[in-house]
Amino acid sequence: MENKIASSVRERLTGILPPLSMPFDDAGELAPEALAAQIDFMVAGGVRGVVAGGSTGEGHTLSDREFATAMKAAHDALDGRAAFIAGLIVNSTQGAIERVRMLDGLKVDALQVTPAHYLFKSSPEATIRHFAAIHEATGIPILIYNVIPWNYLSVDAMLRIMDEVPGVVGMKQSSGDLKSVSDLLSRAKPENLVITGIDALLYSAFTLGAHGAISALTCALPEVTVRLFDAAQCGDHETGRRIHFKLNALWNVMPHDNLPACVKYVQHRQGLELFGPRAPMDPVSREQMAAINAALEPILNLTGKAA
Repeated sequence: MENKIASSVRERLTGILPPLSMPFDDAGELAPEALAAQIDFMVAGGVRGVVAGGSTGEGHTLSDREFATAMKAAHDALDGRAAFIAGLIVNSTQGAIERVRMLDGLKVDALQVTPAHYLFKSSPEATIRHFAAIHEATGIPILIYNVIPWNYLSVDAMLRIMDEVPGVVGMKQSSGDLKSVSDLLSRAKPENLVITGIDALLYSAFTLGAHGAISALTCALPEVTVRLFDAAQCGDHETGRRIHFKLNALWNVMPHDNLPACVKYVQHRQGLELFGPRAPMDPVSREQMAAINAALEPILNLTGKAA
């Protein structure tokens, strides 16, 4: 039987769905008022939705108060112009449910939820119960964010969860694991979402049939990644390969250990205010800025935003 919830969510959440980078001021405090300019930047680039509270957005660093503040600020700034996805990076079922309760009054199209991630791994049955309980308590469709190294879900496990928990409508597959993207696309039900989070191979995932992307590069360069997705959809492989190799060159000079800081710098190069990462993460060094600038210039030439 077709999962009508999943079918409806898939229609709404197909395309580029960038995570928001969280603006922190020089004192490390959240500056929620700055989210509006970033959201305008993304909507102008043609994105289909945004994710607040993901890993690129340093959602794991947000206190409950900051989480609630950031979600409301992002939701209100978006104002229904695109889909709104709330990211949950939590260590327990109860913690996830409590965070969703902080979203009361907001229109949330889906939750992006990681498996519990602190050190210990839950059994397959407990993992199913975890996601089922979140959906039963909230009624909000769930995208599972498969990225946690020590609680990494196999393709079989992901398919089982989507089969047994109707509220789980899809997977965001990360960790550079394009093979799992391919396996999910070949084995998932037609209504299920398979979203890529593999920045180095966005174009490869799109040409395989991935329904969209939530990743650091979609946050840094929403307009360009929308063009990349559209090129794959219409079979314009010349354009797709050209954009892919430019993005790949940029990705190669954005160190993963301070990736959120690098993303914020790329956004700044396109006119947004520059914010730093939350301590103890390192800011972008002058050497990193120089390398990013060199790789970024050919990409900005595509958008007319080059200096």
